Amino acid sequence: MKIAILGTRGIPNNYGGFEQCAESLSIGLVKRGHEVTVYNPNFHPFKENNYLGVKIEYIYSPQNIIGTAPANFVFDYLCLKHAIKNQYDIILELGLITAAPAIILCDKKTSIVVTNLDGLEWKRAKWSSTVRVITKALEKFGVLNSNFLVADNIAIQEYIKHNYNVASEFIAYGTEKVGQLNKKTIVKHLLFPDDYILTIARLEPENNLELMCDAYLLSDNQLPYYIIGNYNTKYGTFLKKKYKNTNIHFLGAIFNKEELDTFRFFASYYLHGHSVGGTNPALIEAMAAQAFVIVHDNPFNKSVVSENTFSFNNKEELKLIFEDHSLLKQRKEIASENLKIINSRYRWDLIIEKYEKYFLKILGDKKI
Repeated sequence: MKIAILGTRGIPNNYGGFEQCAESLSIGLVKRGHEVTVYNPNFHPFKENNYLGVKIEYIYSPQNIIGTAPANFVFDYLCLKHAIKNQYDIILELGLITAAPAIILCDKKTSIVVTNLDGLEWKRAKWSSTVRVITKALEKFGVLNSNFLVADNIAIQEYIKHNYNVASEFIAYGTEKVGQLNKKTIVKHLLFPDDYILTIARLEPENNLELMCDAYLLSDNQLPYYIIGNYNTKYGTFLKKKYKNTNIHFLGAIFNKEELDTFRFFASYYLHGHSVGGTNPALIEAMAAQAFVIVHDNPFNKSVVSENTFSFNNKEELKLIFEDHSLLKQRKEIASENLKIINSRYRWDLIIEKYEKYFLKILGDKKI
């Protein structure tokens, strides 16, 4: 198959979840004998035309002129228009909202566009009411105009069916096997194994950082709380200032997987506060590293973790979890249950195979 992957900030990944999906999926499909092209914005630091067998197509993004959000709409439109012109067998669009106008406007009669929905963008707390209304409308028209849909979370799949009566294919996000762990990684940050609380997340309101920090400060738990994520944003600056003279420490962004896995494995508690779906990469990566995950109680998270995983709806519930030190006795058992879930459902080799089978099925149905 000749496949194009659109909608990301490009590969090699130096940004986030969809970029890692584009990288892992494209490389995996190339190894299976397919011709895969990933569309990169022109500002991506990688400037070669091939990455581990994956072709790279560079498309102009006016990010430096009009800002990130407006530029994403322009970039997605230019990418889809270019991909349709080049007659790929399958065009995989990662992310719906900024691609929705392109999906609506571009002539898809000669192409098959598969859209991975991502989460419920209109629910993000950082958006104004006007932006939420616009985003919800883009979601609706994007869903109704896509050729085929992929949901990476069962709860997202059910949401699309319930709200738009449109079927989608469930294919989860993937993660790699955890490699060698080195305690020196955390020691250099003055952390001690099994003696700290951890969160790895983008510092955004919908990830419930304030809720988790407030619950921690209300509790009698004396373990230091470390948060990994870029704090050089308006909200990140607010959080750092609010919790300045506490035992909450902001380490900034760390991208090295070995380091992150080591942080996860040796944490006493790993708090996951994401709340707007679907399958969040940070959660399954924590599960793969056998972290003792405690999740925000919502359908997106609960559909991923084991039924024995502890969860919270508010700071009072999380405070009680912090103060019940006997819960740590279940740490290894619950971590082991979650690792089994990863190995049976969320390995990249399984995800790549599911995408390949789905694409082949779509092409087969088209020929009938």
